[in-house]
Amino acid sequence: MEISGLRPDKYPVTGFIAYLGLLTQWNKAYNLTAIRDHKKMITHHIMDSLPVLPYLNGDRCLDVGTGAGLPGLILALATPAKHWVLLDSNNKKIRFVNQVILELNIQNVETVCSRVEEYNTDKLFSTIITRAFGRLNKFYHLTRHLLLPNGKLLAMKGNEISEELAELD
Repeated sequence: MEISGLRPDKYPVTGFIAYLGLLTQWNKAYNLTAIRDHKKMITHHIMDSLPVLPYLNGDRCLDVGTGAGLPGLILALATPAKHWVLLDSNNKKIRFVNQVILELNIQNVETVCSRVEEYNTDKLFSTIITRAFGRLNKFYHLTRHLLLPNGKLLAMKGNEISEELAELD
């Protein structure tokens, strides 16, 4: 499988391909994602995760509601100097992410199986990101206690967010 448009000298394409192989294998038993087509996995999982790279702030990042490790695992592979915490309350999804970390020998990622509102840490985050968590207002209120004062919240949303932006305090 080849990921068109990604330069192997700039991105860890072999890591992305290995991730998709594991996702395909585990999807058969655990239903981690509804997307089964390999081409759609490339566009909807890999390519959709990468555009946020220029917006990542600092060296400690949290992916809230990581699910099958998206976008956190992809971003961790692309930014090996950053430390990533991937948070999800679903045990089977965290088991999958842990297996990917083990098999791909990813050194800059740890996982936490918890709801975000119950998660606390002494080490705050410079970037907190989510891809499919819920409404912006809820994301902000449930994560702000984990964010450094100059940190960034990144919510990967569709085009129609004006209503959600209006709800923010």
